[in-house]
Amino acid sequence: MIGKNLISAPGTAAGMVLDFLLPLRCLCCEAKVASEDSLCPKCWQDMHFIEKPWCHRLGIPFTYDVGDGAWSPRAIASPPVFDRLRSVAFYEGPARQLVLALKFSRRRELARSMGCWMSRSGSEFLDRDSLIIPVPLHWLRLLSRRFNQSADLAKAVARNCGGEFEPDLLKRKKRTRQQVGLSAKDRHKNVRSAFSIDAARVGALQGRHVVLVDDVMTTGSTVSACCKVLLASGAASVNVLTFALADPSIRSADGALSV
Repeated sequence: MIGKNLISAPGTAAGMVLDFLLPLRCLCCEAKVASEDSLCPKCWQDMHFIEKPWCHRLGIPFTYDVGDGAWSPRAIASPPVFDRLRSVAFYEGPARQLVLALKFSRRRELARSMGCWMSRSGSEFLDRDSLIIPVPLHWLRLLSRRFNQSADLAKAVARNCGGEFEPDLLKRKKRTRQQVGLSAKDRHKNVRSAFSIDAARVGALQGRHVVLVDDVMTTGSTVSACCKVLLASGAASVNVLTFALADPSIRSADGALSV
């Protein structure tokens, strides 16, 4: 797709020939689409976007409008460490496909589109003064994977909002187990004391409004551990922005929301 744009602009004769020979494809499937970096109608319909009205703190949608700034019972009972969480969609269907394709199929070009959606979801706390920090990987895992998908998303978000992208300030000092398959209790234990701030650059964090970026939010154990370190090291506030929300506790057995 990038090559097409370099060769010719849309609407030109050469562009129309290329559109015929190399048709634009849906980000999730092989269906043809009319514009670059978009979903086909079927995938768009299957993407369970998270939209207002939602809990001011957790970003979980309410079944009816209870007014701006309202907290869900869950947020009241157990307030999160971070100020606000915003996510684009639930971790199912096309949203899950996109996350997995970025993370494991190395389709790093997806971060551009996913980052655009994230920027819109987090627009209430994203601006040019934001310090955009990704959830880090341990250096050994980064060496084997060769890239950090959360850093790719954070870079795209920073590009969209004009904020400062800082991929190396927050460090994962302990090589933790994969969180997949662990209980909520084990997830919290797994990431305890796993993160730290680069001591030589801690001054860059003082008084800053941080936006912590990750691909998926599940129980919140990882982002909470990161937020505690950021706040203890001088950040004025931390908001969390993820592409997908995978916490099963907000859905009942019949799939209805429970907040």
